[in-house]
Amino acid sequence: MNVASDFASCSGDELKALLDGGTLTVYSVARPISADRPVDRSEVLATFTFKTPAFGTGADGLEEPLLVANPVAAATVGTPGFARARKADGTTVADFSAGPGNREIKFAEVCCSQGAPVTLTTFRFIAEGGWPERPDYYDAHPRPGFAMPMIP
Repeated sequence: MNVASDFASCSGDELKALLDGGTLTVYSVARPISADRPVDRSEVLATFTFKTPAFGTGADGLEEPLLVANPVAAATVGTPGFARARKADGTTVADFSAGPGNREIKFAEVCCSQGAPVTLTTFRFIAEGGWPERPDYYDAHPRPGFAMPMIP
């Protein structure tokens, strides 16, 4: 989890409470290095809306997100790379890793197709700095004039 600086001192339970009635927007790759930065090079794949309260009682390190709808229809085609959680007023709270493998948010589907269902199956919090991605992959996207990350 990468928490926005305004909420960096909040506990996990406080962060969950902030998401009451908020949204969880799933994006393709090119996660910003900070939740304080705008998402400018990733496509919105799907958007989930949290109920109030946003979370139930979790178990075994997993959270129980309470969503208005699960599954939701995909907005476009792509592979999930991260998800941004926002309060009901649109304020960014945190970014979460998303997709297959060792991620905070997992889906039943590996990729999204426009109009097809996207089902959230697993949600957990990984401590700040515990992202599985390499730091040089943040904000990475092949664009003219920008070098791709190099493997050391």
